[in-house]
Amino acid sequence: MNRRNFLRTSILGTALAMSPISFSAFGEPTRKTTRSGRLNLSFEPYELKLRHTFNLAKNQRTTTPGVQVQLEFDGVVGYGEASMPPYLGESVQSVTEFLSKLDLSQFDDPFRIEDIHAYMESVAPNNRAAKASVDIALHDLLGKMMGQPWYKIWGLNPETTPNTSYTISYQSDPAEMQKEIDECAPFRVVKVKMGVGHDKEIVEALRRYSDVPICVDANQGWSSKEHALEMCEWLAEKNCLFVEQPMPKEMIDETAWVRERSPLPLIADEFLQRLPDVTRAHGAYDGINIKLMKSTGMHEAYKMAVLARALGMKVMLGCMTETSCAVTAAAQLSPMVDWADLDGNLLIANDRFDGIKINDGKVIIPDRPGIGVELLS
Repeated sequence: MNRRNFLRTSILGTALAMSPISFSAFGEPTRKTTRSGRLNLSFEPYELKLRHTFNLAKNQRTTTPGVQVQLEFDGVVGYGEASMPPYLGESVQSVTEFLSKLDLSQFDDPFRIEDIHAYMESVAPNNRAAKASVDIALHDLLGKMMGQPWYKIWGLNPETTPNTSYTISYQSDPAEMQKEIDECAPFRVVKVKMGVGHDKEIVEALRRYSDVPICVDANQGWSSKEHALEMCEWLAEKNCLFVEQPMPKEMIDETAWVRERSPLPLIADEFLQRLPDVTRAHGAYDGINIKLMKSTGMHEAYKMAVLARALGMKVMLGCMTETSCAVTAAAQLSPMVDWADLDGNLLIANDRFDGIKINDGKVIIPDRPGIGVELLS
């Protein structure tokens, strides 16, 4: 083994060794001194209605399919969620079929997170959002049983949460475009969706009203390295912080070429799914964007953040268009990251939960046990 591979293996081993959470220090659950139940899983489809048409590089949509999940043990209920944007390749049908195959009643100890994840992997590959829904509900359940929110269980400081960006996309109707710009006024960072053929127009429209820092998500929309570099250089003069997924995820060498020359950091999004992808991204990207619907939930997302830090990479925490359930679950990790894009619940009109708050652009994590959400009546 050469020195480079030895160092990489050593870093990986150290990061993974750091990641497991020991629950022994918390003792038995605060609710009871003994446990005699079984895990009971229930779920239902739920369509998320977007407040604005979402225009991306390759599609547009006004709704996002979702599945709401509940996991019960000894009378304690944890909430979870699967959100399935089309590009993930999952659907309400695939998620409900996967969840229907699970027999979680075989587990009489919900604290065996690794065993439960290993079991889900054995049932079927992929199905990342479906697995995330169970993982989120499991973390909510365990946090409630311990009487603590997960940022405290992980030993994180809620005062160090970052500002979240607020996402806007190009609208052909000037009135709708103006409405989106007005709505982003309370935020300290604005995320601009690009790769749709109107990239400079949307930035110039925003700059007529505000000099707020922006971050850019090209959604794989720039097909040549020369154009990607030209856009990075142009955006660097427009108070841009970084560029997310500038080129198709398959164009690894071209992305590395841009990274070597770009004045802005490049962040992997579609390129990055799960833990092994972090080391693949190292060298081609400056940082990673972790999303629970891709990482199979909070358990692996935490490991990804630890590994990225060990490799000297920047960490961004993102979300899909989700209710406050999944967004608040992600927010539990936010003190670990450089940047956050946790506005998915703000982009929908039919949220079912009370959870994460944004105060003057800053992420505020609820101090409730579990993932920190309450189901709205």
